[in-house]
This record gives sequence, structure tokens and C-alpha cells, in this order.
Amino acid sequence: MSTPCLDILSRYRAFLVDVDGVLTRGPNALPGAAEGLASLCRRGRSLVLTNNSTRSRVELGSHLRSLGFEVRDEDVLGSAFLAARYLLLHGGATVVWVLGEEGIRREMIDAGHRVVEDPAGAAWVVVGMDRHLTYEKLSLALRAVMAGARVLATNQDGTFPTATGLVPGAGALVGALRGMGYPPVQTAGKPSPAAFEVALDVLGLRSREVLIIGDRLDTDIAGAQASGLDSALVLTGVNDVEDARRTGISPTWISDSLAAVGRGALRPFGV
Repeated sequence: MSTPCLDILSRYRAFLVDVDGVLTRGPNALPGAAEGLASLCRRGRSLVLTNNSTRSRVELGSHLRSLGFEVRDEDVLGSAFLAARYLLLHGGATVVWVLGEEGIRREMIDAGHRVVEDPAGAAWVVVGMDRHLTYEKLSLALRAVMAGARVLATNQDGTFPTATGLVPGAGALVGALRGMGYPPVQTAGKPSPAAFEVALDVLGLRSREVLIIGDRLDTDIAGAQASGLDSALVLTGVNDVEDARRTGISPTWISDSLAAVGRGALRPFGV
């Protein structure tokens, strides 16, 4: 039996909402997702938390609004923003070389970091998905780490879903650096605790006051568990209840969709 959403959601002051499989499927909004997000926003601050690193939060916000979601740019936390904010929290503004797309560069600059073209001058190599990857870029990244730069991964997702199927994700580039002997010293995106550290810093709240809503056990739910947040697994994306039972990665709540969350349909996992 479902527990009334009002009773459950009154426990939380804010919500972290995944994108792919929760708000959208491919290029389209999921049915009722916009209404579900609007319902959450009426109950507390709701941040969109995504491992997408190719777009800045301004670009991500614009894209979501074009699909009918009423979100502000400052409420969208992509992994490029998470990486930039993580660096600020752990040492202040620094010098970075980017192995990735424009979204990372934009977030690094907006955060006050200096993005350099000469890899030998970087303190960090920030790695994300790059659909224009070349051998030369990998060679420049190697030059940076050999000169002493540390590697910060925006995320380590091995693949990225598109309308035509899966393509290599940021994890493929991280894997290339790892194969050269330089694994990341930190990952900014889910399921890393760094993602939730930054999100909680933005919210100014404690972990017990925040609920994360996602469709993936290995990123959303596992990350929430490791960081002490309650989680809700929605069944519109990658994983289902049987996956949770089989893997032992246990969400706090189950719901059929974000639309269902907005209508008041949440149930404890295992019931």
C-alpha cells in the first residue's frame, strides 16, 4: 500500500532530482514529470542533479525549460558545476586544463578558476565527456599529469544514452588516463560523496533533511546510501525493484514515476 506523499515529503526540506530516466527519456520529457517536479518545488527547494558534463548549468536549465520544466539555472547541478565547486571547497580557485567539452570550461571560468591552454601549467586536469576526442588531446592530458597535475573526473559513467543508443561517456576518457597510469584522485559526479557534499553545501542543509530521487541504483541510490541521504527509486529508467533486491543497493522508497511521487504514491522498499 502506498504511503501518502504528504506524510513522507514533510520529512524533507529539499529534493535532489536526477534527469535521465526521471525527468526525461532520450530527448523527451517523461509523462507527468514536469507536474511532479513542480509539486516537489512547492514542498521545498528542488535541485536537478545530473552527471551530464557537456553543458553548463545555464545550458542545462535552458534545455529543461524547453521541455516544459520550470527550473532556474541556479537549481541545476551538472557534474561540470560539481567539479568546479568541489575545487573551490577544497583549496579555492586554481589552474585547470580541461579534457572535455565547453560546459566544463564555462563552469570552471564562472567559478573563478583559470583555464589554461598549456597543459604543463595546470594544477588539475578536469575530465568529462568529449565527443570531439582526439589522440592529441590525450597526449596533452598526459603531458599535464606528467608535469604534476592531478586528475578530477566530472563523472565516471562508462556510457551516455542518446536517441540513437549508447555512446562512450566520461568514464571512457577517465579509463584512458587510468590506462596510462593516472587514475583520478577524485570524482565530482554521482555516486561520489563529493556530489552530495556540493549539493548539501548549495542547499545549506544536512543529509537527513534531503531526499534524492533517481532511477539508477549504481549512481543515485548507492551515492545516497554512502552519503547518508534517503532515496526514492523511480521505475521509469534503468533499474527496478528486483534489481534492488538482487544487488543489495536499497532505496528508502519506491515510486512508479516522478509523476506518481507528485500524486502521493511512495512506498517503503521491501513492502
